[in-house]
Amino acid sequence: MLAINNLTLLSGRFLMGVYFILPGISKIVDFEGTSGYMANHGVPLVSLLLVITIILQLALGLFMIVGFQTKLTAFLLAGMVLVISIFMHNFWSMEDGINKTHETQNFFKNMGIMAGLLMISSLGGGQLSIDSRNASQS
Repeated sequence: MLAINNLTLLSGRFLMGVYFILPGISKIVDFEGTSGYMANHGVPLVSLLLVITIILQLALGLFMIVGFQTKLTAFLLAGMVLVISIFMHNFWSMEDGINKTHETQNFFKNMGIMAGLLMISSLGGGQLSIDSRNASQS
């Protein structure tokens, strides 16, 4: 693989990982506020699902950055983004207005992130990843 491809995969993995880690941290810092936001969107079992979401965002975000089980990590994150988008950015059930516009933008932004994750799940982490190092030691 060309060096530029490996650098772009590393950069993309880093940015994608940070995209999940920072919100995971903010959910810890504002657990009550996030719980309320989720409850307002009709999410069931908020306390349990919020803890699971935080763990997944932090762990899988870190896995993405270092390139550990990259294909599986990206696929799991893509699924999480889809579920979150359906529950939290359900613009189709809102009346026209600023909130609907905002949730529509968030939904389609998340679909773009999901697309990137699906591409990473196909390409893998590249040579600058733990996966590549583990493969070369086998």
